[in-house]
Amino acid sequence: MYKKYMAALLLINLIALAAVVNLTELKVSYVVATEAFHLNVEEALMPLEEMSFACEMDRPASGQRVLSVEVTEKERLYELSEDDYEVLLRIVEAEAGGEDEEGKMLVAGVVLNRVNNPAFPDTVREVVFQRENGTSQFSPAYNGRYEKVTVSEETKEAVERVLCGEDISEGALYFAARKYADKDKMKWFDERLTFLFAHGGHEFFY
Repeated sequence: MYKKYMAALLLINLIALAAVVNLTELKVSYVVATEAFHLNVEEALMPLEEMSFACEMDRPASGQRVLSVEVTEKERLYELSEDDYEVLLRIVEAEAGGEDEEGKMLVAGVVLNRVNNPAFPDTVREVVFQRENGTSQFSPAYNGRYEKVTVSEETKEAVERVLCGEDISEGALYFAARKYADKDKMKWFDERLTFLFAHGGHEFFY
């Protein structure tokens, strides 16, 4: 009788132990599975986050490239022949090589204003080399300076701005450097023309 009791008790203990072991294994499996799930979710999300970041970085970079193209693409308001363009560069350098960029733009503006005015010739070359009553309209065209100058990058930029429509000349058709001009010539300017403004070493008239 005692042996049967002990055997039954042992069997109950074994069943209880087995149940505890199964519960422990189940808990461990749950924890492991949960951690694995978290890892898989994080690994799955990581490329998405990296992709989103890459797109955010790519958009402004693309925007800058497009903006750069839009800013640099300018259409000329004036279409000149190669010869007229070269003449304009050289006369601006000869007349305003020591002036700032606006001073150069003003001289270019006067030349183009004359081209567009019916009282003057129709091309840049004809305007620059025009002589009236034996007097040259642009002295460097006849005193040798026109041929000797080396056109600077600043002069090219100034001329390009004017050709693209930046007009700061206020319609000026004449300019003179009073400091170096003949007194009789300046007297003609003062009496016959309308003074507009002075810039650098030049005075501008209409």
